[in-house]
Amino acid sequence: MAKKSSVEKNNHRKELVKRFAEKRKGLLAIANDESREMEERFEARLKLAELPRNSSATRIRNRCEMTGRPRAYYRKLGVSRVALRELGNRGLIPGLVKSSW
Repeated sequence: MAKKSSVEKNNHRKELVKRFAEKRKGLLAIANDESREMEERFEARLKLAELPRNSSATRIRNRCEMTGRPRAYYRKLGVSRVALRELGNRGLIPGLVKSSW
């Protein structure tokens, strides 16, 4: 189990990303538009820098939904390898069979 504070910090980041997504997208469009004047693009970059750092989508860490584990995360299922194995052993994931040879 991951520290609760780490999981909560990540959840807070997800909320900030949702809240600032439209504003960030608009400012990035202005800043990257080469047909605009240099001063206008520079102003957009400054406004982007004033936004909270945690409102950037790259700051979100993929974590297991069950345990909060940050490593060995399966995106398709939303769980870590440890949780996947436990669910598979209980027979809760259809089509998943433990290998043996």
